[in-house]
Amino acid sequence: MSTWRISDILYPVLFGIGVLILWEAVVRGFGVPAVLLPAPSAIWAKFITSLPILWIDFWQTVVRAVIPGWIIGSAAGFLVALLCDRIPFLKRGLLPLGNLVAALPIVGVAPILVMWFGFDWPSKAAMVVVMTFFPMLINAVAGLQASGHLERDLMRSYGASWWRTLVKLRLPAAMPFIFNALKINSTLAMIGAIVAEFFGTPIVGMGFRISTEVGRLGLDMVWAGIAVAAITGSAFYGLLVFLERRVTFWHPSYRQ
Repeated sequence: MSTWRISDILYPVLFGIGVLILWEAVVRGFGVPAVLLPAPSAIWAKFITSLPILWIDFWQTVVRAVIPGWIIGSAAGFLVALLCDRIPFLKRGLLPLGNLVAALPIVGVAPILVMWFGFDWPSKAAMVVVMTFFPMLINAVAGLQASGHLERDLMRSYGASWWRTLVKLRLPAAMPFIFNALKINSTLAMIGAIVAEFFGTPIVGMGFRISTEVGRLGLDMVWAGIAVAAITGSAFYGLLVFLERRVTFWHPSYRQ
């Protein structure tokens, strides 16, 4: 592992440790009530003692809702982007609609989807699909246009079909845009699933746990749930960054 990669990991870790130390010192030094802001040590203790509950919530929210919704929404957005590339009328109609859907508030859409798909995980996965479809669509459409005119003319001069041009030229050029959408969707998926659980869910789930513990003033458990969401989202994002660097190693942004 090169020096710059070590520093990319080391600096955020050291900064995070510093923030936690400062947080602990402020809470203890100023006597901040735990009901307002628990100390990191209290959150850690609650995290350790509540691992079985947190695991069940993780499974319900992430494994059953976030991951399927992220895959379906991203894949559907990419496939529709290919259709838009072939049918300009479809692109002119869908892209403005994407801006409209992006402006819709989550708290307005989530209860509707809960009523349509029920209180269990399908409604949360549907919320994730709604939130991840249009970012992928917009980025993939832009990425498919990223290849230069000279390269496309060269492919046409060789008699390459639309499909061969897509696979050999346009998809590789679109990969930075596609990975950008996947990274955006990795955070939107977590937010969408958790917010959707506020409006109806079985007695499991990260959103359910957070909303329930807030009502019981169990802020240590709330922060433990937030920590699980933050760690999961960061790991998901980091995995996508790792894959992006392997797939788009040729991109100028990775040159030293």
